[in-house]
Amino acid sequence: MKRAIVIFSGGQDSTTCLIKAIQDYDEVHCITFDYGQRHRLEIEISKKLSFLLGATVHKILDVKLLNELALSSLTRDNILVPNFTENKVSNLPNTFVPGRNILFLTLASIYAYQVQSESIITGVCETDFSGYPDCRNEFITSLNLAINLGLSKNICFETPLMWINKAEIWALADYYGHLETIREQTLTCYNGIQGDGCKKCDACYLRLKGLYQYLNNKDAVLCSLKKITHLN
Repeated sequence: MKRAIVIFSGGQDSTTCLIKAIQDYDEVHCITFDYGQRHRLEIEISKKLSFLLGATVHKILDVKLLNELALSSLTRDNILVPNFTENKVSNLPNTFVPGRNILFLTLASIYAYQVQSESIITGVCETDFSGYPDCRNEFITSLNLAINLGLSKNICFETPLMWINKAEIWALADYYGHLETIREQTLTCYNGIQGDGCKKCDACYLRLKGLYQYLNNKDAVLCSLKKITHLN
């Protein structure tokens, strides 16, 4: 039996990964992390979506210790979420939660070890992203190597979105018949607004820009997606 673990937030990227994983695997376990995030709605949304899409298991793990250690606008109500700007400065945006993906992937690996899953799927991407260092392929492959050494087990970190842009991520959801599910029911917005979001933060800007690119040029975007991902 092919079994996969999906690190699941209920946002566009992780939900698209879940949709694909359910097609590719016999059994799919979702893990949602409660790290005291600013927007508690994402936990409720992840519960509803995992059930709707047919995940085999959905676990919510309490890791609020991360909230105590990691200062970010996504963990502190008194830090304002910045609006999108074309003129980026070199510093990381305050929406970066230091150590989040390190912790999530490590804990997911322990869970994968226990349930005998050889695959952990995460929706990180370095094509259209906010510049977070823990979303880069170099980080993912390095941590994967360390985890396998530490557990003496071959667990594969899968990143199906790593080399595709946001327009192609929309195309992937549409390919599986879930474009409206992603658009209406996921929560990607840094200001905690479901669906199309606040339309002001980085996450909303990237999401809506990709959607418009896809809707205005579906055939070309789908063709590009198929070349990259080898979909039929």
